[in-house]
This record gives sequence, structure tokens and C-alpha cells, in this order.
Amino acid sequence: MKIAVYGMGRFGSFWAKTLSEYHDVYGYNRTSGKEIPEGVFPATYDQMLSCDVIVLCVAISAFKDVVKHLAPHLASGTLVMDTCSVKTYPASVMLEYLPHDIHCIATHPMFGPDSAKHGVQGLPFVYCPLRCPTDTATFWKQQFLAMKMNVLEMDCDRHDKQAAYSQGVTHFVGRVLDELHLQETELATLGYKNLMTIVEQTCNDPLQLFYDLQRFNPYAHRMHEQLKQALEAVVSALDRQDAAGWKIT
Repeated sequence: MKIAVYGMGRFGSFWAKTLSEYHDVYGYNRTSGKEIPEGVFPATYDQMLSCDVIVLCVAISAFKDVVKHLAPHLASGTLVMDTCSVKTYPASVMLEYLPHDIHCIATHPMFGPDSAKHGVQGLPFVYCPLRCPTDTATFWKQQFLAMKMNVLEMDCDRHDKQAAYSQGVTHFVGRVLDELHLQETELATLGYKNLMTIVEQTCNDPLQLFYDLQRFNPYAHRMHEQLKQALEAVVSALDRQDAAGWKIT
């Protein structure tokens, strides 16, 4: 079985190399000049299309265009997986634009090159079979379990509801903290060091990922509003204390 990873960006290169420890993996990128990781075979467009499985590692905002372009060229029975950080949007795109004889599974590895620098063992991996035979869905779930990941099978809407807060808040706070230009200090507490880690893990990713996370998750706007309300509540509490006068006993 041959697997193609479409998109050799930061995450795609990482995921291709990770998968290559278990399968024959071919790496393809739309633009030339991207370095192919060790252990991954470089592929032309036609070689990528000939693979049994195509894993899409492209920006969420580019996902529809990529799928629409691929759709008429895919061989019957090809399995297409996405790796987007939102799930309802790419799932709907695959179901709408891929022919009915193309199988599709939505996935979200809940980690990246930074958080998985010591391996993917124990890390959460969301798995959402969309349109494929039961034995195909079972086979790939077992493959991901064999990689020692914490495979979480759920529907796409449930993923987005939870990810809007777990992942969305983390990336939002990471970007806000980055705007503060926090620096290392000899007085750093463990909590401060953890905040610096959040900045590192979120801001090393492309800014487009942050924009796409906030734009394409249908529950992100609600999270934004609640986050603003929470910040305003804390600031208002301080303002009220200022108005009342601080008392030190």
C-alpha cells in the first residue's frame, strides 16, 4: 500500500516522516523547492495520484480548491484523508466534491512538530470516518492505534464544538501573549514558563493556521465573544476595586 502526503509544509513534512515509519510514503508539493523529509519518497503529481491513500496537509483556506482540482483525476477506490484542525468544513467539502466511488475519512492529529517532538505516543488523534467501507474504517483506526496514539472516534460537529475552546483558545491566547513580547527571566515561575511554551507551540505555526482556525470553526465566534466577556469581567472587577480604594491590612 502506498500513501501520498499532499503538502510538504511544516506539518505535512512532519506527518509524512511520522507515517513513513510504518508505511511507504510519497511526498508531493504543488510548488517546487520544498525539501522532502528523510524516509519519504519524492513524488510527481501523477505518482501522487497513483497512490492508494492521499493525505491532504494543506491550509484550511486552500482545502476546497485542492479537493476540486483533485476530484476528476482520482482513481476509483482511492482513500482521501484530511488533517485539518477543523472538521465540519473539510468533511462537507470532501463529501460534496469527491466522487461517490472515492472513500474519505476526516482526521485531526491534535499535535504538531513542536508538541510531538518526542513522538506521537499517547497524543490525541481525532478520527471521523465519512464515506468508506466498514472494513476500511476499521483497518485505518487499527493502524493509528498501532502508532500508540490516543485515537478518538467522534463526529465532526462534536470535534469542532470542543476544539473551539481547547485548541481555539490556546492559539488565541498564544497569539495575544506573543504580542506582549514576553521574555525569559530569572524570576520565571513554572506558570510563566508554561505560558512561554504556549507561545512557542502556537506561534511557530503559520499565521494562516491561526486565521483559519478562527474562521472555519463554526463555534469560534461564540468562543471569541465569551473570551472578550471574560476579559471585560476581570478588568471591570479591578476597576471597581480601584473606585472603592485599595485597602492593605
